[in-house]
Amino acid sequence: MGRRKIEMKMVKDNSSRQVTFSKRRTGLFKKANELATLCGAEVAIVVFSPGGKPFSFGHPTVDSVSDRFLNQDQEVPNVKARAGSSKNAKVDRLNQQLVDVMKRLQAEKKKAQSLDQKAKKAKASQTCQTQINELSLHELEKLKGSMEELRENVNSRVCEIEASFSLLLLAQKPIQEADMSVTKKAN
Repeated sequence: MGRRKIEMKMVKDNSSRQVTFSKRRTGLFKKANELATLCGAEVAIVVFSPGGKPFSFGHPTVDSVSDRFLNQDQEVPNVKARAGSSKNAKVDRLNQQLVDVMKRLQAEKKKAQSLDQKAKKAKASQTCQTQINELSLHELEKLKGSMEELRENVNSRVCEIEASFSLLLLAQKPIQEADMSVTKKAN
């Protein structure tokens, strides 16, 4: 199942809206974490669910980013000094762990899809075998007759194809002989 473009409008069903919110929130927080990790940016996101529950993500923390935003006109502390603090190092480590876990989760989801497909194929094969094992003697004899008829039809078709092939070869032989005689006369 691939991705498809969806129209940007309010999801009407409450249950679907909650699922959409949850998935999109996770994606938004993941992108914010990547931005903070890759660029060293300070990021804060606050989101309220359709039910009114708040969710937040901040790097290093929502409080520190919001304080910095609200106090822009005051002196900004040295970014390098903040990066060296043990608190920021811990947050960076936890963010990296989150990224690693998300990558593993995606890999596991792909494995699960692959295993589901293999299980479906195995089940289909097993179902066919089970169906044959459940046939009565009369039904098995009928199946045998159908299989023998199929074999005769296949053999007949093979003979027809071989005959057509032989005729094609015979039809090409005079053309090749005529070409050879024209070449000999030219020499």
